[in-house]
Amino acid sequence: MMYGEAVPNYVGCRTGRCRTGTKSPRGFTIIELLVVIAIIALLMALLLPALQRVRKQTRAAVCQANLRQWGSVLALYTEDSQGWLPGRGGGALWFLRGPFIAEGDPNKPRVFQEIRAKGIACCPMAVRTADDDNAPGHFRSRSLPSYLIEGKYGSTFEAWEIIKPPPRFRGSYGFNHWLFSPDFDTSVPVPVHFRPRRPGLYIYPIRGRLRIPVLLDSRSPNVLCIEDFPPNASGACINRHNGHINGLFLDWSVRKIGLKELWTLKWNLQFDTANKWTKAGGVQPEDWPEWMRGFEDY
Repeated sequence: MMYGEAVPNYVGCRTGRCRTGTKSPRGFTIIELLVVIAIIALLMALLLPALQRVRKQTRAAVCQANLRQWGSVLALYTEDSQGWLPGRGGGALWFLRGPFIAEGDPNKPRVFQEIRAKGIACCPMAVRTADDDNAPGHFRSRSLPSYLIEGKYGSTFEAWEIIKPPPRFRGSYGFNHWLFSPDFDTSVPVPVHFRPRRPGLYIYPIRGRLRIPVLLDSRSPNVLCIEDFPPNASGACINRHNGHINGLFLDWSVRKIGLKELWTLKWNLQFDTANKWTKAGGVQPEDWPEWMRGFEDY
């Protein structure tokens, strides 16, 4: 043995077998493992709600970013059209869907934008669609006499989908129906028989555009809101963002909208914002569906 080398501590040599005094490492007991697992489970239970909250907030931010891009696209469209929106709801739906019409097709609008809408057509909270057999319902819309659009409705967390003409296209935002209706401003003395031929809505002289919704989270591509509509009748009254939806307004601003706030927006120029579903109109908490009673009043 070399000088300075450690000498093993031999014990138990009476039997002729010698072993060192070094002890083998002891493993975890079952109780210790159970305690560790319980601690990990507790930490996950505490962290998961926070992670889900952050995920929802991120998706809501992406939704608003999508609508801001739509605001830029629509602003460019109105500039190219000298301040006019599309003349019909079907034309607006075609616009939202993106161009799939071949060059030279008579259905091609007079103002043609090379839009690639697929990437911004869906809120991240409603990307998938329901099965054809389980769809909540179906819609039909005509942009031009020879151009018919057919599809199926979505839901709070499901996108609507255009089925015909192909290819299929899904989205989860809806246009304000009134913007493409001849009754958006009934104060103008225009004969009823002439109104359907109006080329579109001229937006430049309209005041209060920051209160007029254009494009919103919706279970349908067309959102109709009337003063005495019950909440479940509006395609935009969906709890997609924790008691809110996101919306683009006619001044091209984007913000979140409380679900009960929908009845206070200026859907058309004669819309009564003090209707029976508002605090000014005397709505009571029990008037709302049970799932909406805890939301903020307006």
